[in-house]
Amino acid sequence: MKKLSIYLTCIIALFAILYGINSLQLKGQDNNVYGMPAKKLNPATVSQLKDKNYQNIILPDDLKKRLQNKESLFVYYFSPTCVHCQKTTPMLYPLSQTMGIDMKQFNLLEFEDGWQNFNIQYTPTLVYYKDGKEAGRLEGENDEKTFKDFFNKFKS
Repeated sequence: MKKLSIYLTCIIALFAILYGINSLQLKGQDNNVYGMPAKKLNPATVSQLKDKNYQNIILPDDLKKRLQNKESLFVYYFSPTCVHCQKTTPMLYPLSQTMGIDMKQFNLLEFEDGWQNFNIQYTPTLVYYKDGKEAGRLEGENDEKTFKDFFNKFKS
């Protein structure tokens, strides 16, 4: 009986330690590009929080404001669960950086209203807004040359 209570105590202590470690890790991710605690984000998004290819996130209110202010910008609409996005982003984001383009990233998994608000049908979708209005769109998984040509077409 003594052995059983010792084993139970050890197991409970182990779970308490694991819970504490997990809580600390999530707390460290609360200061993220989404401006909300990691525990409120989808697990697929949480797994991308430290990925250098997903650090230029634009939030819905900021995007709407920039479009209302008639700004010109590239926006990449993606979902962390989209296999085509998972293949595209590691090529597209570095390409945008190399070309000096500040390509904003909009997470449709976290902000589902974006599908309707920005008329998105597929992921990934890259849109160029000129003076707050859509001027060009590229949908789906494409090769680097196609994305480069799209950027060059609209790059100022």
